Amino acid sequence: MPAMKRNVHRVKDRGLTRRRVTRRMRGAPLRGTSVFFALEDAKILKSEVSMPAYLLLAVAILSRFLPHAGLWNFTAVGGALLYFGARRSWREMLAPLTALIATDYLLTVYIYHYSFTWQSYVPTWAWYAMAMVLGQILLRARTTFVRVAAGALLGPTSFFLVSNYAVWASGWLYPRTLGGLSACFAAGVPFYRNDLLSTAIVAGLAFGVPVLVRRMSAAHTQVALADK
Repeated sequence: MPAMKRNVHRVKDRGLTRRRVTRRMRGAPLRGTSVFFALEDAKILKSEVSMPAYLLLAVAILSRFLPHAGLWNFTAVGGALLYFGARRSWREMLAPLTALIATDYLLTVYIYHYSFTWQSYVPTWAWYAMAMVLGQILLRARTTFVRVAAGALLGPTSFFLVSNYAVWASGWLYPRTLGGLSACFAAGVPFYRNDLLSTAIVAGLAFGVPVLVRRMSAAHTQVALADK
């Protein structure tokens, strides 16, 4: 009997109710296994949020150096920033921001052979931070299909609006008129399309695969317990 009480208190410490444990003891194995699944989900979620966010960030940076003939803006940056914001803490957001700023400098100077003017990159850098904040606010507490889809839409759309408006406002490529603004946004549509597609793919895989693995593991464990 003392051992049973210790088990009940241990489960209660993890935020589970006495009623659920009682049902398990009374011989309701299907409902009682939810205790086991809840603990297993917590373990998997803890491991899920450690290194994958940084690995996906590294993949996103490498994707920017790959040839993009016909697929401009088709990179893993948007999805990686959403995932990083959702799975890592606020204080860690400086690391991806710094890495992406350095990447912008390397690409501009050594790959595209342009002069680097940091003022022209401020809107882009602000968007990097905004994308991570979006992931933190929208997907940190709850990760559902609707929320991931909303993030995959809001991220590229906000970048499309911010970046194209900044280009138009600079006056370098388009006149500061309504016609120039329309021409600037029209020229950015192919970039927006590719960014939208790549972000949806990366975010879908990053958030969806762990959920699929958890469900398959839970189903396998439930079958194994039922066979005993």
